[in-house]
Amino acid sequence: MALFDRNQKQRSSLCSTATVVVFVALCLVGLWMISSPETIPAAAANVSKKPDVVAVKEEDSSLDATNNVKQNSANVVAETAAADETAATAAADEDDNPAKQAAGEKAAAAAASSKDQTFDDENGRTEGGALVKPENGGGDEVASDVKEIGSLEQAAIDMKDTTEQSVGDTKEAAVVQDKSSDEITTAASDARESGDGGGGAAKNKQTFDDENGKLDGVNLVKDVENKTMSEEGAKPLPEETTTVSSKNSIVAAAAMSDEKLSDNNGEQAQPVEALPNGQAELLTERAAQNGSFTTQAAESIKEKKKRAEKKKKKKKKAKAAAAAAEEEGGGGGAASLGWKLCNTSAGADYIPCLDNEAAIKKLKTTAHYEHRERHCPASPPTCLVPSPEGYRDPIRWPRSRDKIWYHNVPHSELAAYKGHQNWVKVSGEYLTFPGGGTQFKHGALHYIELIQSSFPEVAWGRRSRVALDVGCGVASFGGYLFDHDVLTMSLAPKDEHEAQVQFALERGIPAISAVMGTRRLPFPSNVFDAVHCARCRVPWHIEGGMLLLELNRLLRPGGFFVWSATPVYQELPEDVEIWGEMVKLTKAMCWEMVSKTSDTVDQVGLVTFRKPADNACYMKRRQKEPPLCEPSDDPNAAWNITLRACMHWVPTDPSVRGSRWPERWPERMEKTPYWLNSSQVGVYGKPAPEDFVADQEHWRKVVRNSYLTGMGIDWKTVRNVMDMRAVYGGFAAALRDMSVWVMNVVTINSPDTLPVIYERGLFGIYHDWCESFSTYPRSYDLLHADHLFSKLKSRCEVLPVIVEVDRILRPNGKLIVRDDKETVDEIKGVVRSLQWEVRMTVSKNREAMLCARKTTWRPTEAEAR
Repeated sequence: MALFDRNQKQRSSLCSTATVVVFVALCLVGLWMISSPETIPAAAANVSKKPDVVAVKEEDSSLDATNNVKQNSANVVAETAAADETAATAAADEDDNPAKQAAGEKAAAAAASSKDQTFDDENGRTEGGALVKPENGGGDEVASDVKEIGSLEQAAIDMKDTTEQSVGDTKEAAVVQDKSSDEITTAASDARESGDGGGGAAKNKQTFDDENGKLDGVNLVKDVENKTMSEEGAKPLPEETTTVSSKNSIVAAAAMSDEKLSDNNGEQAQPVEALPNGQAELLTERAAQNGSFTTQAAESIKEKKKRAEKKKKKKKKAKAAAAAAEEEGGGGGAASLGWKLCNTSAGADYIPCLDNEAAIKKLKTTAHYEHRERHCPASPPTCLVPSPEGYRDPIRWPRSRDKIWYHNVPHSELAAYKGHQNWVKVSGEYLTFPGGGTQFKHGALHYIELIQSSFPEVAWGRRSRVALDVGCGVASFGGYLFDHDVLTMSLAPKDEHEAQVQFALERGIPAISAVMGTRRLPFPSNVFDAVHCARCRVPWHIEGGMLLLELNRLLRPGGFFVWSATPVYQELPEDVEIWGEMVKLTKAMCWEMVSKTSDTVDQVGLVTFRKPADNACYMKRRQKEPPLCEPSDDPNAAWNITLRACMHWVPTDPSVRGSRWPERWPERMEKTPYWLNSSQVGVYGKPAPEDFVADQEHWRKVVRNSYLTGMGIDWKTVRNVMDMRAVYGGFAAALRDMSVWVMNVVTINSPDTLPVIYERGLFGIYHDWCESFSTYPRSYDLLHADHLFSKLKSRCEVLPVIVEVDRILRPNGKLIVRDDKETVDEIKGVVRSLQWEVRMTVSKNREAMLCARKTTWRPTEAEAR
């Protein structure tokens, strides 16, 4: 019995010792697991970063990506102590079950990767979003440093909730990876491949913040000499890897934020971070309203009624055609689109609304250039315009002002007809432009300085910032006004001077195809600082001066009309007669002749008239011709409005637009127009002045920190830019310091903010995107569409609009679309069927952004005539 008692005591002692050893071992294992950077639980990692997140300013709601998130050692100790018991128990369980341990590590990886999914247009944040590039030739893995972004609300999530979320996120990430393994590398898969466990997941966290210029873990493709390059190796990628997103590219992690994720217990994942205050109304533009602005369609109400009937018929035809195509193709959709080349007499220069031969043949008369005006087909074309044989990437600005590739615009007729006037010449594989014109054979610069010296108040680039050049030829006048900081809208008809506007655009000079005919030009009233005509062949003096009165509508009160033509300086009977009529007409219009001069170099003369800045002269007139317009005649109605031979009163109310001259350039760019007041509601719902400032700041941040550095675009190849749905011109203003010009398009059913754009020293045009734009194919390097396509859906089909985008965009040109996710996905499908390269897609909830590059692909089959 004594022996038994002794043995029992020895056994108890041994058990106690073993228990202590096991307990100490378990504690050491637990401490090692908690403190190791490779196995630290996601929840602990998140909680330990609370102090850093709390320090962030409220309006930013994101950590600066340039600062690495550091763990506070005190926080780590506190978390270690708080989680000691839990970690020890977990370690014991995982020692017994290696599979469970591996699953826990994968869960932590997925939780760190998939949490905090955000898409912020202004700040460019796409946490969890996929902006991907193909792997390089060596198959390097996509791996980046940790850049943690979170809001104050998300930083307060406790360890329990985060752990539960991690389980659900891991399962969802695995499903997404299985579905999209060929296009998106998830953080969890990277972690497994690298063997980093939870640490690998943290390193591969993707962050895109275009306000702060952050691009962590996000991979794009950059253009160098128009070649697709990788960001890391700066080596050209193989041809088959130049597509950033493959055929079914949809942002995996961002898509998860659109769905309700749940784990086996049915618990939902944490909601996506709300947008910062003051940005949501700018990013979700679907909620935008007209505010106090009318629309161009409302201002042109008579034509709108006529067009509404046409639209109904067009929609019925389009739906019937789509239904027939779907029935014939057995399902339809972007994947089954059978693209064909347009088969027209215009060939590679086809402009649907200017080359509608059937409509032109039906015209009763062409005496007023009706055949040069817009006549759009009933159904917009869905064929593709071919490229000229031998087409090459355009020569870059500013060298393009002097020469272009002949094969890009293969027309030599104008060189033969106008070569002696130094318009254009053929020189080997180039077309060269000596800078001359009919009235300035020795160069546009000399001619521009002649205007300035003849009347210094013109003040090019200070007082006169926005000009209109009528009958521009190859637009050398506007091209050299860039040297004086003047932005010129050049226009000329598509006539026997073949391709003159196309020459201008290929040179990198803004121009449109238009004619002074029977309708008002698509611009608001009182917006151009100066109008110029050099032998533009416009009969200003006939029919009561109707065409000169249209210039009077467009010219800003106090603005100048510069006219250089033979009646100014020649003594031939016809010239003397025309000069007499012009003097009589301009005097009746109260225009003051402020200068008349002759030039001994070019042996020409020019005269400058000034439009009155008030109504004093109008009220003193004895002669009532031309008459003043009826008060009901809206001078701003400009879409398909027939010309009238009358003059509008000059605005005199100090709070009304046109009553005073804008600020001098460049101050006018950022100055809120004086006629916007707080009683007016802006497009985004704020008081108009605040709306203007907010829009300006929004686009400044997006362009500076996202478009210029985060989209993979080589801006040295970009010259001609179009904002397809401009509001206040903020996008164009943000590009001011770039060597680009921006055509701001205000759609006829949007708030009429085009006067605001002109007031700040920019320019633009009214247009209906359910119709073709009045420009040649391959005119623009970059098109920008902010919530355009979704707003068009109620009026016309998206497909023909994308075809029009393909027509006016140059090969290798870029398209940036910001819209709702459904619309962006639809556009993505169409451009992929066109063999475009989808370079980037990003989405959050129902908002998305896409950047795509047009390729040189063209179908081989032409449609039947």
